[in-house]
Parts: sequence; C-alpha cells; structure tokens
Amino acid sequence: MASEATEEQVLYANILNKGMILGLIGLVVSFTVYALGILEPIIPIDQVQNYWNLPGGVAEYLEKTGIHTGWAWAGNLNHGDMLNFLPIAFLSFLTIICYLAILPGLIRKKDTAYIIFALIEVIVLAGASSGLLNAGGH
Repeated sequence: MASEATEEQVLYANILNKGMILGLIGLVVSFTVYALGILEPIIPIDQVQNYWNLPGGVAEYLEKTGIHTGWAWAGNLNHGDMLNFLPIAFLSFLTIICYLAILPGLIRKKDTAYIIFALIEVIVLAGASSGLLNAGGH
C-alpha cells in the first residue's frame, strides 16, 4: 500500500533539493575562483600536493600553513582556497534549515512527537556545528 508524502515531507524535500543545487553551484563557483587565482589563496593550487602526505599529518599541515581549526576559515574568506568552505558550511546547515521550515506546519497540526524530534535535531546539529561541544578531531 503506497502512501502519499505529507506536506512537511514535500516541503523538506523541496528545500533540500533547491539547497543542494545552490550548494553545488556555490562549490563550482568557489573552486573556479580558487583555480583561476581570482582571490589569492593561502595555499597556491600548484603547491597543494606538497601538503598531502606530510609526515606529521594534520598537525604539521596546520603548522606549515598557519591555518587554524574550527570556524577560523570564516575569517579568511578573502582567500580563494578558504572560500570553498562557504558552500560546504551552507550544505551542512541545510538540514537545520529544512527542520526549521517544517516546524510551523508541525505546530499547526499539534504533532507533538515530531515537534520535539525536529527541535532536538536542530539543537543537536546546531550544537555540533558550533564547535562548543569540543568533540571530534577539530
């Protein structure tokens, strides 16, 4: 028995689809800016391969490049190679945007379980992306 998608599922899917297309365009544009040297990069494209197999791994990479972990990239958007992080961050936040978009419909329907689920998802994802949890390798 096939069931139709709910209003919230359709809204979520539409936002996700449009966001994915926008993010993909952003990735292509930001990489083009980097590849063509429109904005000066921190690491020139012809030197990137020199950093791929450093014996000290990420620690040595960070030391040699002067790049900092976490959200430090946001302060370096004037560099072509850091600009690539902007569409990646957008795509990462897309799920949060989708959940926030469906919340009014869930509230209108008084769908308590899904309201709680959506709010928890937003809180967990926002907390994880904030860097405040200090978990993981970054």
